[in-house]
Amino acid sequence: MIIAIDGPAGSGKGTITKIIADRLGIVNIDTGAMYRCIALAFLRSNLSIEDKEGIIALTKKIKIKFGENGKVFLDDEEVSGLIRTKEISTVVSPISSIVEVREQMVKSQRKLAEGCSIIMEGRDITTVVFPNADYKFYLDATLEERARRRFKQNQEAGIEMSYEEVLESIRKRDYNDMHKEVGSLTRTEDQIYIDSTNLTIEEVAQEILKHIKER
Repeated sequence: MIIAIDGPAGSGKGTITKIIADRLGIVNIDTGAMYRCIALAFLRSNLSIEDKEGIIALTKKIKIKFGENGKVFLDDEEVSGLIRTKEISTVVSPISSIVEVREQMVKSQRKLAEGCSIIMEGRDITTVVFPNADYKFYLDATLEERARRRFKQNQEAGIEMSYEEVLESIRKRDYNDMHKEVGSLTRTEDQIYIDSTNLTIEEVAQEILKHIKER
């Protein structure tokens, strides 16, 4: 079984996939964390953001793994917290916009899903990575609500960013995500649309589980 969830930054995809994976006893593959691992490797290198070929080569060289309790490993180093910093957020979008980087990650994501039931979230999971997924969801919320959520997450993680900075960052991320040459964030007729603006996390989870149980 493959459950695919797409949606913009701050819509709650990451939190929801963890809940659904736990409730159904299936594997949660965090694609956003994979791109953030590339961003971390990039920041640790001497590469320029304009060095497309260098970033592509770096992507092919690194190894990304997932462990228990949502732990993320880059070349056997746990980087779960390191990939959630402001610096990573600044460069992850342009890096993930490189066509060859996305193609490499799609291969990795499909390989991770082989032989098991999974739930995966991102920007192009329902359209590019798993267009034939058993269940397709598009999770959304207003820009202001998504910025509020991300601002709160940053505060809890000790990341210093004003609400206005977060709002502008997500606004730019939305534009980049929707205008990517490959793997852009897209609404399609076969996705189940859920607006989480005025819903609790549990209410969103129940809505998704309801659609799965109906089938």
